[in-house]
Amino acid sequence: MNLPRHAEIWFAPYCSDRIRRALRPRQVRRIWLSIADHWEPFWRGADLATASARVWRWRKQWPQIASQVKDSAGRMPKYTFFYPEEEYRPEFLSALAEMSEEGIAEVEIHIHHDGGGREEFIRRMTTFRDKLANEHGLLHVVDGRIVFGFIHGNWALNNSRPDGRWCGLDDEIAILRQLGCYADFTMPSGNSSTQTKILNTIYWCRDDIHEPKCYDHGIAATYGGGTPSQLLIIPGPLGLRWRGRLLPRLETGELAAYDPPTPYRARRWLDLAPRLGEDLFLKLYSHGTQEANSEALLKHDLLNLYRWTTEAASEFESQIFFVSTWQMFKAISALCNERDPVTTVFGSSSKDEISRPMTNMI
Repeated sequence: MNLPRHAEIWFAPYCSDRIRRALRPRQVRRIWLSIADHWEPFWRGADLATASARVWRWRKQWPQIASQVKDSAGRMPKYTFFYPEEEYRPEFLSALAEMSEEGIAEVEIHIHHDGGGREEFIRRMTTFRDKLANEHGLLHVVDGRIVFGFIHGNWALNNSRPDGRWCGLDDEIAILRQLGCYADFTMPSGNSSTQTKILNTIYWCRDDIHEPKCYDHGIAATYGGGTPSQLLIIPGPLGLRWRGRLLPRLETGELAAYDPPTPYRARRWLDLAPRLGEDLFLKLYSHGTQEANSEALLKHDLLNLYRWTTEAASEFESQIFFVSTWQMFKAISALCNERDPVTTVFGSSSKDEISRPMTNMI
C-alpha cells in the first residue's frame, strides 16, 4: 500500500488511535464545530484592488450564509478568520470587526515569518495583537490580558521544518504563551514534515525552549484534569479515507474547491476528531480568500458543510454547536475543570432551550 508522504511520522500513532477508539467506543453527547480560515487577502502577492475584492466578497456573502444556519443552541455560526500580521490593512480588519459585532465572526492571529530573530518576532506579534484589540475591538481579554488563538504560516510552528525555514525560533511555543496565546490551531499539517506525532488529541504541549518541534510531546487534555500552564494544541482530524479511490487519501479537515465537503467526509471527520469525555471537537480549516475556494465555499460548500455535519451528528443523537475557535477553547477548558461547557460558552441559557439544529437552505 502506498501511503502519503511523511507517513513515518503519523501512521503508527494513527493505527494506535484507531485501535483505541475501536476498543473504547464512547457516546458523543455534544459536537463542537469550528472553522479556522487561514485568511490571506494578499495571497500570491495580489494588488490592493484584488485583495479588496476578496475581502468585500466575504463581507457581503458570509452574513447571508450565516443567517440561514442555526445550531442546537439556535445560534448562527461564528466563522474564525485567522488574519496574517504581514497583510495588515485597517479597512480589511474593520470589515471583519463589523461581522464580529454582528455575532457571526471572530478574528485571531496568523503569521508568516522566515528568520528575523526572536526580538523581531515578539515586536511583530505584540504590535499586531495590540492593534487588533485596541484599534479594532477584536480578540479577547482575560484577567486584564489580551489573549489570542494562533496559526503558523507554512505549518512551521516552533521551527519544525528540518531546513529551519519559515520560523527559526526553537522557543516559539514559549514565546506565544508569554504573549497571551490561549491555543494553537496549526495542526494537522498532513503530508508535511512539520506534522506532529500526536494525532486527533487535544493536548498541552511541552515548551522546551531548546527543542525544535517540541509540540511532538505533550499531555492529553482530560475531563476534570485541570488546565496546566502549557500551550493548548487543538488539532483538526487526520486519517485515511478510501471512498472513490484505489489508493488511500489523507484526510486533514481541509475545505477546498478541489476537495469539497461531502456526507462521507462529514461522517469521517466525526470518526477522527478529538474527543474529551462525551464531547467531540471538530476543527476544520480553509484558505478562504483564494478565488477557487471562496467561489466554492460561498456558493454552496459552507451550507453543505453545516447541513451534512448536522445530519452526521443526528446519527450520534448529539447536539451540535457551530462555534468560533475561542468558543471551542472555552468549552474545552470548561470540561477540563468539570464545568458545563454549554453554560460556559453561551451563558446562563437553560439547557431546556438547547434543541436539535436546523439548516434552512435556499
